[in-house]
Amino acid sequence: MASHILLVIASFLAIISALATASDPSPLQDFCVADPSSSVRINGLPCMDPKLVNANRFLFRGLHVPTNTSNPLGFGANSVRIPGLNTLGIALARGDFAPRGVAPLHTHPRATEIATVLEGSLLVGFVTSNPENRFISKVVQKGDVFVFPKGLIHFLYNVGDSPASVIVSFSSQDPGFIVVADLFGTNPSIPNDILAKAFQVDESIIRQLRP
Repeated sequence: MASHILLVIASFLAIISALATASDPSPLQDFCVADPSSSVRINGLPCMDPKLVNANRFLFRGLHVPTNTSNPLGFGANSVRIPGLNTLGIALARGDFAPRGVAPLHTHPRATEIATVLEGSLLVGFVTSNPENRFISKVVQKGDVFVFPKGLIHFLYNVGDSPASVIVSFSSQDPGFIVVADLFGTNPSIPNDILAKAFQVDESIIRQLRP
């Protein structure tokens, strides 16, 4: 009897653990092609009538085309939008980097990210919460794959003398994108004294960092 009770408890804990670590909900149908024309708003987009769906709803062309990096960051990204990905819990993007270009410190609150290097050399890294504030980084080359755990602050930086590019995939159809520097430009503004305490600097520094 005791062994049966332990088995039930273990099963219950396993289920709770799975629920706690799950990302987007699993679909209850073969597919749910997004219908952007619908006025209904749910957690994800409503489904098209499956009888009206064709192969083009699962297709994206142009991932081979570099994105624009002629900006102060030297970084450009193209988020692949495929209606057929709706409710499937994944997303895809291409990122391009000019020499010394950077995808600055940011986080995806709803997704783990996997980056596959197409060209170039990139310094990549993230900061852990457990153990606290450990910095894990690596220079990755063409053909390498690097994982950024869900929700952790991370970056990608082109350390080479030629353009670099990556394909990134996410474990959510809407991973979210929060840039650390955007804390200085929120609307409405976060009070200067809070930011000063958070970054352990004088308020005058915060005022200089405001856009």
